[in-house]
Amino acid sequence: MLAGLVTALRTLTILPVPGRDAERFSSSLYWFTFTGLLIGLVETGLAMLGMAAGWPELAAFLAVAGGVLLTGGLHADGLADLADGFFGGRTRESSLRIMKDPNVGSFGAIALVLLFLFKWIALQRLLHIGSYGPIASGVVLARMAQVVLAERLPYARPGSGTAKAFVDGAGLTHLLTAAVSASLLVLLLMRFDPLDTLILVVAALGSAGALGLLAMKKIGGVTGDVLGAVSEMTELFVWVSGALFFGR
Repeated sequence: MLAGLVTALRTLTILPVPGRDAERFSSSLYWFTFTGLLIGLVETGLAMLGMAAGWPELAAFLAVAGGVLLTGGLHADGLADLADGFFGGRTRESSLRIMKDPNVGSFGAIALVLLFLFKWIALQRLLHIGSYGPIASGVVLARMAQVVLAERLPYARPGSGTAKAFVDGAGLTHLLTAAVSASLLVLLLMRFDPLDTLILVVAALGSAGALGLLAMKKIGGVTGDVLGAVSEMTELFVWVSGALFFGR
């Protein structure tokens, strides 16, 4: 079972984790939300460090940059590839071909600029109102969203791919574990406030559902890029929801 945690940490972060990978990569899906908690706590800690210096703009930047560095930019790269493929490809085949290209195109560059700018703005609002819980909650729910799409949607790319083992092996137990663990972790992070927790969970599911529907329409399923993109978009949706609804 702990081998799944090793694989989750190696997949979702750049941390040099000792131990053996799980025999089935899908076993790591049980640990995605807990890995998200680790990343989220690091981002929150960096934000607190910036706020201790009395510099909210720097605090928001440190949180965003910390998340990118700790994940090796993996999910941001997925969003860039998805934007290039979905908006640059006219057919399913052309979209998949563009998404596989390692180069970042115009749509991908625009998507990344807008993503990081919007995250930075949302985090500043959360820090201004003293609401730190949604920061880590967004990262936890983003990893839950990855499991939801991996379990609910088929793998879109013919043949093998980086995320194929995760998607093909995903089952209902993975989804339920991710949903329950994420909800409980967010409830803890939001100091046992059920309404605030519900708002953030609904925001995450809405983001995952919207991107899942778009992925089905464009390429007929998910790829590693789609799973990376849903992580980034869910973080953003959760942070924006917290900024909009909390601290009034």
